[in-house]
Amino acid sequence: MEIKPIRKAVFPVAGLGTRFLPATKAIPKEMLPIVDRPLIQYAVDEAREAGIEQMIFVTGRGKSAIEDHFDIAYELEKTMSERGKDLSVLEPTRLGPGNCAYVRQQEPLGLGHAIWCARDIVGDEPFAIFLPDEFMHGSPGCMKQMVEAYHKIGGNMISVLEIPHDKVSSYGVIKPGQSEGAVTEVLGLVEKPKVEDAPSNLIISGRYILQPEVMRILEGQGKGAGGEIQLTDAMAQMIGQQPFHAVTFDGNRYDCGSKVGYIEANLAVALERPDMAVEVRAIAINLLK
Repeated sequence: MEIKPIRKAVFPVAGLGTRFLPATKAIPKEMLPIVDRPLIQYAVDEAREAGIEQMIFVTGRGKSAIEDHFDIAYELEKTMSERGKDLSVLEPTRLGPGNCAYVRQQEPLGLGHAIWCARDIVGDEPFAIFLPDEFMHGSPGCMKQMVEAYHKIGGNMISVLEIPHDKVSSYGVIKPGQSEGAVTEVLGLVEKPKVEDAPSNLIISGRYILQPEVMRILEGQGKGAGGEIQLTDAMAQMIGQQPFHAVTFDGNRYDCGSKVGYIEANLAVALERPDMAVEVRAIAINLLK
């Protein structure tokens, strides 16, 4: 089977972000910054690092700030350049003409439905999925690690992380087959298992490379858990039909869908930044007194 390159990525960003109200009343949660860069920017940077060319955002009402962020900010750039300020800080926010597409998910019918909304733009080629809430922090980035593995074996891939066994009931967990290095064969997927029933402690973590056949499955799929069209259900149907592997991410994951995870991500990034690490460390120590 020919291994086609991964050129497109889908970012489901239509969620309402209710856990962060009132902050997300007028601003999409994906625009909340980790230090000085919005979550969605980190995900796009990770996609570009992995060689992905086209970004497809599945948005909803009230998400226009995301479109503006990846556009040219004429007044800002003109003012900055007239004042001799460095514009390089804006470089990563520019997605060239035709390199981004926006498609609306009119009603919140779940992650599987959001992905399906992008079917015509994805077309008949494999594609990546990024859940920007899951902030994957490491170098090389999570998707680059996945793409490197994908070029060797093709098929479908998900990113996984090893967590303590007693924590698995909050996550999607894989049933593992054979392993080689960071790559593990996936024999099954279990959503939020009881600790005693969990087939492993490898949890699915917000990055996927899927073959276009998943769109046909989503097309006819009924609602699953929570009355939503679940991506996990569609992926589970592809196991056994096509190669399916998990890549254990060498790096850290921060769950920025939760307030505690969001604060943790800000602290972790700040403590790594040469321009602020010393001061932030001193502030943190002082606050702990």
